Amino acid sequence: MKYKKPRKGKWVIISVSILFALATLWAINAFDKQIRLSEQEKVRLWANAISQKSELMSSTETFFNEVGIDERRKVKLYIDVLQSFNKSDLGSDAEFYLSYVSYIVDSSRTPFMILDGDSTVTSCGNIYPTAAEDATLIGKKVSPELLVFFSQNPPFHYKIWGIPLTLLYRESKIYSDMREALDNLNSSFLSEVTNNSVFVPVIVVDSTRCLVLGSGNIRSSDFDTPEKLQRKLSDMADVNEPIALRLADRRLAYVYYENTPLLRMLRFLPILYIFLALILIIISYNLFRTARSDEENRIWVGMAKETAHQLGTPISSLSGWADYLEGKPLEEPYISEIRKDIDRLDTIARRFSKIGSVPELVDEDLCQVIRHTISYMEKRSPRKVHFETTLPDRPVMVPLNRYLFEWVIENICKNAIDAMEGRGTFSTIVTTEGSNVNIDLADTGKGIPPSQQKLIFESGFSTKQRGWGLGLSLARRIVQEYHKGKIFLKYSIPGQGTVFRITLPTNEP
Repeated sequence: MKYKKPRKGKWVIISVSILFALATLWAINAFDKQIRLSEQEKVRLWANAISQKSELMSSTETFFNEVGIDERRKVKLYIDVLQSFNKSDLGSDAEFYLSYVSYIVDSSRTPFMILDGDSTVTSCGNIYPTAAEDATLIGKKVSPELLVFFSQNPPFHYKIWGIPLTLLYRESKIYSDMREALDNLNSSFLSEVTNNSVFVPVIVVDSTRCLVLGSGNIRSSDFDTPEKLQRKLSDMADVNEPIALRLADRRLAYVYYENTPLLRMLRFLPILYIFLALILIIISYNLFRTARSDEENRIWVGMAKETAHQLGTPISSLSGWADYLEGKPLEEPYISEIRKDIDRLDTIARRFSKIGSVPELVDEDLCQVIRHTISYMEKRSPRKVHFETTLPDRPVMVPLNRYLFEWVIENICKNAIDAMEGRGTFSTIVTTEGSNVNIDLADTGKGIPPSQQKLIFESGFSTKQRGWGLGLSLARRIVQEYHKGKIFLKYSIPGQGTVFRITLPTNEP
């Protein structure tokens, strides 16, 4: 037994294509979302780190400024103590204060030098690594190099006992080292902002937003003119709010940045979605068209086979009559049977001529049409197949195209004979129900399995080795499209039989 299910295969292909398209789009969308969130988180963390580090540097700068003020305050205190010697009432207290303040200055290792009116060094400390090296300067004229060395801060001028003195100082060694470290930190910070590891395109500008302090991960040609710079900054500000920075030199700067190249590329993923969907739709359409073309080819081949099959019976009969009557006188019963086969050929020609066109419906007595069809099939069926027909006692007028409707009855009858394998009973029962008439066609054959019952009216479906699956498909089209009726499988029990029902509208009130 062979089962042909072309439509099922077609829908399987379409379903698989749609599922594959949906799965692909879902996977790409999930991948896109994950990357987008990851990149956005990187940019957010980078921006937060920049802001926090900027605040730290600003606080550090404030601390250094306060340290510088404190060092100048220490030196001023040292001067005040020295000037206290101008007062005669200090006595030994002046010595104590001088020792205390000198200790403070020495402990902070603040380089200082005291000059008299002739620019001769009268005292110094913390200039060289050792006190012995500092002592070599006392009593000598100050050198230009030392004047440059102490030019960092404004000098203090004062007098002791009427002698004019000048105190020069600079930041302590600890303060200088920390200041240098801060300057390096500021430089590395700006470099870190512009050349970040997350590849964020960034431009750092001053408070006027006209001077570029640094840039990274962006082409210089995008902002090499004032007009391009302002346009680029405006575009960046539309994407992310600029970050305000306070540099180590107290300058205010702004960091403009935009999304990473990867994030910008992800904007084109919807276009990729559409492109993939179109490809899948085109593939599915081509597969569908191929399947439909194959189905149409099978239908045409099946129609040709069905035509040959329909013509085979009357032609064989006529050939048999020709052999039988050869050399014998032609009698009336023989002529009648020959005419039936000729009428059969005419009926077959009319049937196929009406396929594909709108047939003309004429009021016919349904009982007479069924009686004529069953009578023809009974004489050409195996002898062990019994036919039982139950018809109303009165005519039942129905709009019919008898050539096509007889074809429906014949197709169901032939399928029943095949299912009964030449032995059984084929029953036809006609009943009226309101404005409709029901025709039940039953056989005692092997039945139809439940898994196949929904497929029996599909084109190309057949359970026979030599079947083309067109009989019931044509029957449904003739009943439903041409006669506005219904045809369906009423029930089928494997091993017991099958019942088809045809419902047609009548012209009776």
